[in-house]
Amino acid sequence: MARAFAKIAFTPKVQAAQARMGSRDAYRGAELGEVEAVELGPYEVEFIAERDSFYQGTVGENGWPYVQHRGGPTGFLKVLGPQTIGYADFSGNRQYISVGNLEGDDRVSLFLMDYPAQRRLKIWGRARLIDEDTEPALVARLESPNYRARVERGVVVTVEAFDWNCPKYITPRFTEAQVREQLSALQGDAGQLEPAVEVFDEIGSGLLKLVVTGIRQMTPRVRAYELRAPDWSDLPPATAGAHLAVPVRLPDGSVVTRQYSLATHPHRRDMYEIAVLREETGRGGSAAIHAHWQIGTRLALDHPANQFALHDDRRPAILIAGGIGITPIKAMAHEQKARGNSFELHYSGRTAAEMAYRDQLAIELSEQLHLYFTRAPGATRLDLKAIMATAAPDAVFYICGPGRLIEAASKAARELAIPARRVQHESFE
Repeated sequence: MARAFAKIAFTPKVQAAQARMGSRDAYRGAELGEVEAVELGPYEVEFIAERDSFYQGTVGENGWPYVQHRGGPTGFLKVLGPQTIGYADFSGNRQYISVGNLEGDDRVSLFLMDYPAQRRLKIWGRARLIDEDTEPALVARLESPNYRARVERGVVVTVEAFDWNCPKYITPRFTEAQVREQLSALQGDAGQLEPAVEVFDEIGSGLLKLVVTGIRQMTPRVRAYELRAPDWSDLPPATAGAHLAVPVRLPDGSVVTRQYSLATHPHRRDMYEIAVLREETGRGGSAAIHAHWQIGTRLALDHPANQFALHDDRRPAILIAGGIGITPIKAMAHEQKARGNSFELHYSGRTAAEMAYRDQLAIELSEQLHLYFTRAPGATRLDLKAIMATAAPDAVFYICGPGRLIEAASKAARELAIPARRVQHESFE
C-alpha cells in the first residue's frame, strides 16, 4: 500500500518534517506514480479476524481529533470484501462523539494492535453508519451471535489505504485468557507438561550455546529473533556478511540446519539477530521456527561463519538487497558507516509493508538508502545496470536476494565489463 498510504499520510507539512529530519529521500519513492488498487490481502484478513479491539480516530467539526477504543469478541471487526470492513457498534456511554464526527466527516483511521506478537496495522478509510431499519441484512452480517451486547448501529468502512507499522517499542502484553492458557499448561499433569517442556529442550549439538531472548514481528511474514548467551555474556565476534547454521526441529522430530545471515551491527558483542521469512512452500525450516521458537528456546550451534565477507579497504561499496536478502546487507551498511567509507544501499521489495528493517534503515541510513517496489504500479524499480554503470570505477558490489536478482546483476556486470572479483553475491534460495 505504499502509494495509497503516502498520498494520504505524507502531506506537505509531513514532507517538510521528513526533510528536516533526514528521512525524506527514503520515503520519496513511495509517492511516485498512480495510486495502486487497494485490496486487503490474506495476511491483513487473517490479522483483522484475530483482533478483539482496535483504536478509531475521527475528526470533529471544530477540527479536534478524537480517538476511541472499540472492543468486542474476537473477530467482531469483520472483512466484508477486498476493500470493505465493518463492525457492530455496541451501546456504550452514550456520548456519541464518534457517531457525530462521522456524520460530519466520513474519514476514519483505525489502529489495530497485536501486543503479544508486536504487530500493528493502520487503516484509512471512509465510514458510513447503518441501522436495522435501512440495511437489516448488512447489520446481521456484523453481529456476533454469542456476544450479549446491544447493537445500536453498524459501521461500514471502505478502505482507502493501509500500512503495517514498525514493531519497534511495542511492549508485549497478554490477555487474561492467554495467561490462563499458559498457566494451565504449567499446572497440568506430566503428560500435559511435556509439550511445554519440549520447547525449551536444547536443539542442536554445537559448542556455542544461545537462547532466544526476543522476538519481533517485522512484517506479516518476517520475524526477527534476538539470540544471546544463556548468561548474557559477550558472544564470539562476527563480521559483516556472517551467518549462523541454525539447528531446527521439524514436525517429524528430525533436526536440520538452516543458514541465516546476521543482521546485527558487526560491532555488537552482546547479541546476534537473524530475520526469518516464513516460506509456506519451502522445506519446512522457516515454518518450524515461526511455529515453535519462543522466548527461552535454547540452541547449540557452531560459531558464526562468513562466506560473504566485506572488503577491508577504503573502496566504496554498492550494497544491493532483494527481499529478505537485506539481512547481511544491513550489517555491511552498518560496518561501512562505522568505518567512514562511502557506500550506497539499494533495497527492493514487493511493497513497503513487506520490507524488513525499512523504517529503521530510513532513519539510520537516510542519505545512503534507496527503496524500490515491484508490486506497486508506477513505482520506481531497481535498475541494476544503471546503478552499476554510475558507480565509482573501484566500487565493490554486494548483492543478496533471490536467484533472479543474482543472475540479473551478473549479466549487467558482464555487459559493463566489471571484473567478477568486484561483484560478490549471496542467494538466500
